[in-house]
Amino acid sequence: MSKHVTNPPVAAIQPRRHVEHDLLLAALPHPILVLGEDDRVVYANPAAEIFTSCSQPMLKRQRLADVVAFGSPLLALVEQVRRTDTTVNEYGVEIMMPRVEGTKLVDVFSGALPDQPGLILIMLQQRSMAQMIERQLTHRAAARSVSGMAAVLAHEIKNPLSGIKGAAQLLEPTVSDEDRQLTQLICIETDRITKLVDRMEVFGDERPMQKVPINIHDVLDHVMKLGASGFARNVTFACEYDPSLPAVPGNRDKLVQAFLNLVKNAAEAIEAGGEAGRITLTTAFRPGMRMALPGSSARVALPLMIEIVDTGGGVTDAIKPHLFDAFVTSKRTGSGLGLAMVAKIIGDHGGIIECDSEPKRTVFRVLLPLQLADRAAGRQRPPSSQRKT
Repeated sequence: MSKHVTNPPVAAIQPRRHVEHDLLLAALPHPILVLGEDDRVVYANPAAEIFTSCSQPMLKRQRLADVVAFGSPLLALVEQVRRTDTTVNEYGVEIMMPRVEGTKLVDVFSGALPDQPGLILIMLQQRSMAQMIERQLTHRAAARSVSGMAAVLAHEIKNPLSGIKGAAQLLEPTVSDEDRQLTQLICIETDRITKLVDRMEVFGDERPMQKVPINIHDVLDHVMKLGASGFARNVTFACEYDPSLPAVPGNRDKLVQAFLNLVKNAAEAIEAGGEAGRITLTTAFRPGMRMALPGSSARVALPLMIEIVDTGGGVTDAIKPHLFDAFVTSKRTGSGLGLAMVAKIIGDHGGIIECDSEPKRTVFRVLLPLQLADRAAGRQRPPSSQRKT
């Protein structure tokens, strides 16, 4: 007859002399759950609370089957650990939860706790974090290639264009009315190409950015006002801000340019669908996100999250992997430089940008470092537009 084992309290899992283990688990950015013999949650770290959108006291009143959706592969994985009494790792597991919208792709590491019969530890690592960093490095490499191209264009194309336009202007008074239309066409087209090259020249600007503490809510409010009074006048805006966030070290004009581009894309996506739509601007604090600096062992925390969410038709699967590359666009008249520029600006601010998209819900997510000095003085005041509309 099997011996019945009751679920010990958390204190039994981590003896008093090892209280520091609890602090270590709480500091980990990956969700960690400890399950009792009946798959009831007996411990959850703060990252698990965020992942499940559920507090630890509430989680400890539930079994794993109550936390994840019916038939979740995580349930079968835990059953395998119990049956084989071995460590089991699964990669690319899709998890759905009743309290969380959408599907999360994770790597799962699980095994029985030594000297704690019946207890199983599960650690989840969200794939999106690793992929976000990997993609961002690709975006930066693409931006660097565009930078080199921009420098060549500035010297090798703009000067000849000036000569072509000047020659056309000299010819214009000496030709017939019919031919004058051709010289005017030459001037118009050379101006258009010059503007395109001017936009690309920005990619070649590698000068250090002068950064000052910026209230990100002031930036978003300004962008929203520009959109609501112009290209997005038929779109409903909503703001969900965390007013306690400290300042962002950055350049205000460039941040306005980046977020204005994102909001403009969102408005155009809604307009293309032919229906009334909504753009939601969200800010939040997301601890645990870090990125290694290129060529250095230093890691930078990126806890400030800004999301631009729209109800448009979404981004096609064919475009997603190359969304932030130069000259990639789904618009008939687009140049494909807008999102590449956004990626460069965010990268220059030490942050990263990622896109999650499905029909009726596209999220452009920006993660930025915070202003570390004088955090208390740099608290961002609640902006006038902090409201839900």
